[in-house]
Formats: sequence, structure tokens, C-alpha cells
Amino acid sequence: MTIQLLLVDDHRLMREGLRSLLEAQGGFEVVAEAEDGRDAVTKTRDCEPDVVVMDIGMKELNGVQATRQIRAEFPRIPVVVLSTYAQEEHVLSALEAGASAYVLKISAHQELVEAIESVMKGRRFLSPEITGFVVDAGVHGARSARDPEKPRLSGREQEVLQLVAEGRTSGEIATCLFLATRTVEQHRRRIMEKLDLHSVAELTLYAVRNGIVSLDG
Repeated sequence: MTIQLLLVDDHRLMREGLRSLLEAQGGFEVVAEAEDGRDAVTKTRDCEPDVVVMDIGMKELNGVQATRQIRAEFPRIPVVVLSTYAQEEHVLSALEAGASAYVLKISAHQELVEAIESVMKGRRFLSPEITGFVVDAGVHGARSARDPEKPRLSGREQEVLQLVAEGRTSGEIATCLFLATRTVEQHRRRIMEKLDLHSVAELTLYAVRNGIVSLDG
């Protein structure tokens, strides 16, 4: 059986490298590519791949939020996160969003094929470098157990926060998310109230610290 894949990464050369790596193995077919999270959701609807291979740090809709949306709409489609980030915050965010595997890009040549084959069998896969703290923290409920008073943002609020942190205006966010400008401003006020933040600079710093946006794009 050929495993059909959707590759999601904002760097074209990375996607080309992954396509070459996987298709050279035999048994894999890249049926679509996407360069951001929003495109990934659309392409998943269009082609319903067997597995989505997902980057995290992308513009407009990051990989965590895209994973959450894909898993909510297509619970049978596993998501393999392939990321440069090995920090606990990024890994646990991806797993809590529904990712079935988390592979570090530095280990992709050795581990990506194994990860895809594992999730196709209904198993999880983690790069060895991150296994320890995931086991220690526990995937389900780990964050609330560590910090029960930490505010929780809805999926839509995290989307708005990401776009605000990327420097988008309320009008641009409204167009991107198909919302009224007034609704975007209401979301932004609610986010600031929840997080007890008082400026766009503080929102941006929060977004970077919590893996919602990255400084390196």
C-alpha cells in the first residue's frame, strides 16, 4: 500500500528535500504540499491524505493550530510534526493539539519514515531527544497540572494573537479570518484581559515565549 502524504513547510527547499527523501524510500507518495497552516487545512480537505507532515513555525496559522483544526475535522488523519524546536513548550503544545508524532528536523533522515509508519499503525513516535520530558510531564493535562492558573485561549483567540504578533492590522486580520473588524477588536480586547497584557509589544512577547510565533519566521 502506498502512503499518501501532505507536506507542510514554509520553506520550498525543505519541502523538496522531504519529497525526495520519502519518495526515494518507496511506498510513499506526496499528493500535495502547503506553505502555511491555513493552506494545510485547505489541502487536507481537498485530498484527504493518509498522513500530514507538519512544520510548526509558519505565518498566519502556525502548525499547532493547523494540527488542532485538521484533527478536529479529520480525526482519522494522523499528523507528524517535523520541527527544529526541541523545547518542552513547543512539543507539548503540538501533542496536546493532536499530533501523533514529533520528529526533530535534524533527525529527519533517520526518523521520519519510522514516524510515518508508526502513526499509520496507530502508534505514537517521538524523537529520543524529547521523549524524557514528555514522559515526565505526561501528554494529557500536563500543562494545566504544571500551571493550573495559566489562562487558556480558544483556538480563534490564538489565531488572532498570532496575526497581531505578526504585525497585522485589525482590518487585515478580519480579511484573513473572514470576520468583522469589530469582532477582531473584541477578540483582541478579550485576549489582553485574559493574559493581563496591555500593549501589542507585550502580546508579541507572549506569543514568542509560548511558541505561537517565532522570531526566525
